[in-house]
Amino acid sequence: MTYWTEPQLASIHKMLNPRSIAVVGATERMQYGGRFLRSVMQAGDRVNIYPVNPRYDELLGLPCYPSVTDLPESPDAVGIIVPYHRVIPVLRESAEKGAGSGIVISAGFSERGVEERRQLQLQLGNVARDTGVHISGPNCLGLANIKDDIWACSSSSPSGMQLKSGNIGLVCQSGASAFGPFLSRALGRGIGYSYIVSTGNEADLEAADFVRYMLDDDDTKVIALFIEGFKNARKFMEVARLAAERGKPIVAVKIGRSDLGARAARSHTAALTGSDEAYDAAFEQYGVTRVHDWDKLLEVAQLLADSPPVRQRGIALVSHSGGVCSLTADNLGDAGLELPELSEPARNGINQILEGFGWAANPADITGHASRETVEPIMEHMITEPGVGALLVASSAGEDQAKHIINVRNRHDKLVAFLYTGNELGASGGLDLLKYARIPVFHSPQNLASAMRQLHDYYDWHESRAEAGFAALPDMSPEQRAALAGLRSSERSALTEHEAKWVLDKWDIPTTSERRASDADEAVDAAREIGYPVVLKIESPDILHKTEVGALAAGLADERAVREAFDRIMNSVATHAPDAEVKGVLVQEMVSDGVEVIVGASYDSQLGPVLLYGLGGVFVEALRDVALRLCPISRLDAREMVAEVAGSRLLQGFRGSPKADVEALTDALVSVSHMAAHLEGTVAELDINPLAVLPEGRGVKALDALITTH
Repeated sequence: MTYWTEPQLASIHKMLNPRSIAVVGATERMQYGGRFLRSVMQAGDRVNIYPVNPRYDELLGLPCYPSVTDLPESPDAVGIIVPYHRVIPVLRESAEKGAGSGIVISAGFSERGVEERRQLQLQLGNVARDTGVHISGPNCLGLANIKDDIWACSSSSPSGMQLKSGNIGLVCQSGASAFGPFLSRALGRGIGYSYIVSTGNEADLEAADFVRYMLDDDDTKVIALFIEGFKNARKFMEVARLAAERGKPIVAVKIGRSDLGARAARSHTAALTGSDEAYDAAFEQYGVTRVHDWDKLLEVAQLLADSPPVRQRGIALVSHSGGVCSLTADNLGDAGLELPELSEPARNGINQILEGFGWAANPADITGHASRETVEPIMEHMITEPGVGALLVASSAGEDQAKHIINVRNRHDKLVAFLYTGNELGASGGLDLLKYARIPVFHSPQNLASAMRQLHDYYDWHESRAEAGFAALPDMSPEQRAALAGLRSSERSALTEHEAKWVLDKWDIPTTSERRASDADEAVDAAREIGYPVVLKIESPDILHKTEVGALAAGLADERAVREAFDRIMNSVATHAPDAEVKGVLVQEMVSDGVEVIVGASYDSQLGPVLLYGLGGVFVEALRDVALRLCPISRLDAREMVAEVAGSRLLQGFRGSPKADVEALTDALVSVSHMAAHLEGTVAELDINPLAVLPEGRGVKALDALITTH
């Protein structure tokens, strides 16, 4: 499926790299129109600025025009800051003039929660697509090209003009967040952006479109994303896949993790938030690094943007303080990171410099040497250790110290990061030197450790994905197409267990040997054919949980047990579910030597089919020990799912039990993911609970299955 068109990307290019900008609704007053006009005027002669307002002949020394159609040229971008009911007429006038793009600051659309305004926003999006004048917004604050110092925004923050250029592209649905905390924190920490984009209600262009544009931008190395809800989540997953192929990390804050957060997202931008667990799984599957606050978003993005790939796992840590060393080392250890012991030559070299003081180890407490010239050879000893891929320095950043750190960084193709332990209110000049040199600076041991963990995780993921690639969905076989057609024609919302297993078989998912029986004699005949012991279950589309109505009997070892169980099940169903449609009893082979797991699929309204794997039986709901992935999955995804679930340790053999057939489980997970993707739109839910994972070499078997349809 094609999610992007050349005209869309061309409009974004003109929006972010305009040679001419019209400001419709320009004014001298410091309202949105006045702030937008003053912002774009900062570009000087590099951009032609055209105020548009019929009330003025001149604004801030510039000729003012009554309409876009009266401009002397076709503008690359049109800033639209007019009452909501005037936006569409202005957009049509812009199209008539041949404008390249639009930035709709105006609010009053779907965020109002009124159907009439929602319909108006839909119409606005249609006009943008029909005319080819693609827009950002409405209800956004605009955007900025930091590398060329072009600010097409209505931000009230004048300090934004002092922001330095960098290699992080920021895409943010919330304009107040983009030009508020993300701007102020970047200024304070010396973090540079290539672009800042606020997308607002996303009537036309959405966050994924701007991320897609930045993948082609050589000046953008990492994309930072603040998202409230995806307009098209699958489009974003496709752009994440492209980002992985191009080696451009995406770091994201996705709000709506709690019910309260989800409600706030809907009221602010009318965005819908999906299942948070499904988003966690999707981000992990597609290599998106998820964080949960502003600071971590910027810190992790900067670490990924300004660091070479980490080739060795070891971390070397040096500080002027033993306490700082210990606390930081504890946090690094908690994050699962390695601080390898120093080699004897390194210890001897550092001890020679310390002259009996401090601690020549990893971490290294080097006391007063942290502020002397001797800090540089100490760091040199540590960073050149064969197993070390990163050097972390925790100190107060004196100017001389900063210069030594920069010297060491410049001599090595390894990560160097700094943990600032000084006074944040009166930061030293050395800290400014580190920021200017693009050495990542952290203010908390915990955030440093977390960011380092996510850095390692990203490169580990990228390396494994580069080898395995992403999953592809195979075409359906004729048998599978026939099964799909049968499901679509079904008038029932749920299949019986036997019917569900018939569907599983079409996707090569092994099931138990079983027969339907309408009376006790048929049940006995089926049991003889299958072989004792057997299981008896009611066969009914109306009874989904058989144990609750006494409709299941296991371990039946002879004819008498089968007859008694048949009568007992039929009587129990007549008592507890008298209105249920009964198709008889299912006689099934007894499987008792496997590890029971659950495999299922549900359909997220935004992300589509989501595969679930976890410990089987009744424990899955109690323990929530599950792994999720978007369908389809690859064998690598399947192996990762198995590894994530703590209960999977049982598959390796426990207290003398044999090792289970993990390869067959992997095959089954992949097959179920294909089935779930093929049946999207027809099936509402699929559960195989339990799936028995038999001893190694014997495969898996679905012991029970449930399929519900729309």
